[in-house]
Amino acid sequence: MKLVKHIANLGYGSRKDVQWLFREGRITDADGEVLYADDNVDPATVRIDGAPLDPPPGMLLMLHKPVGYTCSTKDQGRLVYDLLPARYRLRSPALSTVGRLDRDTSGLLLLTDDGQLLHRIIAPKSKLPKVYLAQLAQDLRGDEVALFASGTLLLESEQTPLLPAELEVLGPREARLTLHEGRYHQVRRMFAAVGNHVVTLHRERIGGLGLGSLEAGQWRPLGEEARNTLFSVSE
Repeated sequence: MKLVKHIANLGYGSRKDVQWLFREGRITDADGEVLYADDNVDPATVRIDGAPLDPPPGMLLMLHKPVGYTCSTKDQGRLVYDLLPARYRLRSPALSTVGRLDRDTSGLLLLTDDGQLLHRIIAPKSKLPKVYLAQLAQDLRGDEVALFASGTLLLESEQTPLLPAELEVLGPREARLTLHEGRYHQVRRMFAAVGNHVVTLHRERIGGLGLGSLEAGQWRPLGEEARNTLFSVSE
């Protein structure tokens, strides 16, 4: 792939925009030597305004989603993409969220432009555990651990029972819930099924990955080691 097209696909602008960056001398190699549009070089050595190019297609990001942001490119209001460099919206192939967290849920969110990887993560057969911390409006009644683990709980308007889920009681109104599937608003609907209401919800882990030291609104790219960690606890 020609360098101009490669840089344009990373979201730095149209091919015309990238040609302008070359003419302005803003695209160089790692030693600061000006590059030209027809140069044949390894993209890993290319710099724009002194900074390395963004990761090539196949990128996987971890984002600590704050409350109040939507996992969408079209909704009104604050979007998770607003927390990333603006050019990330222009990447080709597109950068997509791996599943969603609703506006009122915080925590670990993955994004990728790798369709096969996205499918591998969200495919039902992967059964990647997702761990949530929930603060509840009412005291737990006592039978939730057994009910959630039973594999018999049926959500409203659904005909297939939920897979067994592990509930760890942390306090009268606080619990950690581990799911092995991803149905619409599943955590909130599970607690609603037992007469409770989720006040705050935070996703702590996906597979073997946790947020680590990432603060709300921060993100980082994930390398091969992190990807292996992600799938290290799948069943």
